[in-house]
Amino acid sequence: MKNKQLLKANIKQFDFNPDNVLLMDAKTGTIPTEQGTLVLTDFMQNSVVAQIATYENMTKPKKEFTYLADGPGAYWVGEAERIQTSKAEWLKASMEAKKLGVIIPVSKEFLRYSVSDFFNEVKPMIAEAFYTKFDQAALFGNGSPYTAGTSVWERITASGNTIEIGSTPNLYTDLNGLVALVEDGDHDANGFTTTRRFRQKLRGAVDGQNKPIFNDTTAGAANQVLGMPVGYVDGKAWDYSKAELITGDWKYARYGILQGIEYAISEDATLTTITADGGPVNLFERDMFALRATMHIGFMTLKDDAFAALTPDVTP
Repeated sequence: MKNKQLLKANIKQFDFNPDNVLLMDAKTGTIPTEQGTLVLTDFMQNSVVAQIATYENMTKPKKEFTYLADGPGAYWVGEAERIQTSKAEWLKASMEAKKLGVIIPVSKEFLRYSVSDFFNEVKPMIAEAFYTKFDQAALFGNGSPYTAGTSVWERITASGNTIEIGSTPNLYTDLNGLVALVEDGDHDANGFTTTRRFRQKLRGAVDGQNKPIFNDTTAGAANQVLGMPVGYVDGKAWDYSKAELITGDWKYARYGILQGIEYAISEDATLTTITADGGPVNLFERDMFALRATMHIGFMTLKDDAFAALTPDVTP
């Protein structure tokens, strides 16, 4: 996938300890090159926004760029007549990277691992924490650090591009109408995003002859709908109260990663996470340690009418 290649090309190369160096000897620094790349690869493969939005290379915390909002026009010209000059409409946009962090407390048994082995164990946890939080913010604005109105859902709300599921004769016409809302803005919808929970609705959609509409009888889930790919989001990143499915012209959604993932390790910090017994976690007392990982990621959307959502049935 192009986005994965772009990301790989822009990941910083980190210094790292040899595999035989114990984790306790590497308290702070950057994640070893290979493991840091794997974390970002997991992030790319599981964040639906990273898969469908357009990647922007970032070399500083705030990036400003221009995009073509409306192209130049042409004119009919008679013999020897002057050709009129028209202007393309270029708009400026600004994207700012925000810090995303996670702290993972683990038992002392992890101290026996080498640096490489340790990160192989925890990288899925780090990646899941990052892509879940990022998708929540980018898609729905939930817990978002970005400017108000940036998320895909806020753009949809501003444009009114929604269809309630079941408000048309069947799911096929629901989705066709949804795509039409994007096309009404003279945009090309190029992908759907939804959750695994919605798969059953796609599998169960049948035509007048009771035959599956979106996939054949041997397929476990529809990978394409109306000729466009479907990306399935982790349910923890989705806001079921707002949408069942989202589509859009995803070139109007941009994201960028400023730098590689950084980490720090502590064996004596006190975490404010409340435990079952009602108190904070003291790592020294519990003979534990914690890994803190951070990354900087930017996100923005460029147009209101480039996205549309299939909303839940609100019938009592």
